[in-house]
Amino acid sequence: MQTVTASALVAYSSQQMFDLVNDVEAYPQFMPGCVGARILLKGDGWVEAELRLHKSGFNQSFTTRNQLSPPGLIHMQLLDGPFSHLEGFWRFKSLSELACKVEFELNFELQNRFLQMATGKMFASISQQQVDAVCRRAEAIYSV
Repeated sequence: MQTVTASALVAYSSQQMFDLVNDVEAYPQFMPGCVGARILLKGDGWVEAELRLHKSGFNQSFTTRNQLSPPGLIHMQLLDGPFSHLEGFWRFKSLSELACKVEFELNFELQNRFLQMATGKMFASISQQQVDAVCRRAEAIYSV
């Protein structure tokens, strides 16, 4: 199993960053490699979402159940997809009313060993790309 992590300090509140990351259907507009996203089900404190990724020969869809604990945590767990294991965390640690630390952690293992070896390096860079994309999106949306 592989674990990748990344973090950033931003001049936006934990709630603002939580809301941005929780807007799954907007991912194709700003997340690298995301070519499709849709909400399948919603409940009290959770959402099930499907993402379609296309990047460096990796063209797959997967579904996660995201436990929502605003404004500090989104916990993602695999429901369906090419992974034997996938679990992720978005953490938003408040530093002040107008700043927070964004942390992203992804633990995963692909079902196909060949695909795991072929895409391992790509996934290693994904965590920082995700955090960078979220930070750019926050600047585009929240900066006036």
